[in-house]
Amino acid sequence: MRDGYVARWRGREYQASPDGDDVRLYQPGPGDGFSEVRSGRYVRVVPVTEVDDLAYVRTTCTWQGQPFIVLAAQDGWLRVEYTGGRWPVARAMGLEVFDFGVYQGWAPASEVADLREQRV
Repeated sequence: MRDGYVARWRGREYQASPDGDDVRLYQPGPGDGFSEVRSGRYVRVVPVTEVDDLAYVRTTCTWQGQPFIVLAAQDGWLRVEYTGGRWPVARAMGLEVFDFGVYQGWAPASEVADLREQRV
């Protein structure tokens, strides 16, 4: 499940992090100009002018008829965050209060509908 920036550079899409006039590109293995930042994570900084596309990608779904963002997946479950903005609905669904106005929970993947990536 993707939730974060992506950039297209030299015909390939990377996880990315914009940083002013630069973009940090990430990949899981070594490559030309990429430096290891930790095991299995390599970064290369390029000028934003060299990037063909930069977008925020978010995975969304509906669960029990309500809108959610998908944050993670594990063992047939999805970590979801409610985006409907109605606390009585979130409370009735048994969602955890993560922060003020932010409600999250675990949904069985088999009960989730309309799973899709959106470029924001």
